Amino acid sequence: MKITYYGHSVVLVEAEGKRIIIDPFLTGNPKATVQAEDIQVDAVLLTHGHADHFGDAVDIAKRNDCPVIAVAELAEYCSSLGTKAHGMNLGGGHQFDGFHVKFTLAFHSSSLTVNGQTIYMGEPAGILLTMGGKTFFHAGDTGLFGDMRLIGETNSIDAAVLPIGDGYTMGPEDALLAAKWLRASRVIPVHYNTFPGIEQDGDGFCDRLHKEGIEGKALKPGESLEF
Repeated sequence: MKITYYGHSVVLVEAEGKRIIIDPFLTGNPKATVQAEDIQVDAVLLTHGHADHFGDAVDIAKRNDCPVIAVAELAEYCSSLGTKAHGMNLGGGHQFDGFHVKFTLAFHSSSLTVNGQTIYMGEPAGILLTMGGKTFFHAGDTGLFGDMRLIGETNSIDAAVLPIGDGYTMGPEDALLAAKWLRASRVIPVHYNTFPGIEQDGDGFCDRLHKEGIEGKALKPGESLEF
């Protein structure tokens, strides 16, 4: 499995010929190292509907003739904009061609502002993505919650991305505890240093992970981790 980070919470996951992008906020992302039109994928996965995660989902899905996979309300919205879409919900899993997706809890909110009106986009979620015999966990935007223990106990997670920006999501202290509970083999911090108010030291966070016996890697935008 190969994980490439494109800034904020954007990750591209590749294994056995399949390419999946999660939360493709590229246009308007000051940390992005690629443009939306350069993305070639088999599916777009969304953790929730906020603009800094929804991003270029519709354009990428249309250009690649691939589905947006998201919680039901968000998937329906994408479908209304002309994309292929597959709606799911929290706790549900589905086997696609070459990969499996399961949505988990995330404690956050989810909406989009369209023509000045805020529209509810279903529950926020985390994503367990299994492909090529490896399982990747994208926590989405979330605060710390006790059932992260359960997610760690019931899944063998090879890599996880956790938000550390604070303010809107977990900060480093809570993310450190989340990493312990999830029992992931390796952890990548995300959702920090994109905008004012979420400045954090990703390398410092990873140093703290290492002291707890957890492999941490603060990827720079455009960098990849392969295992």
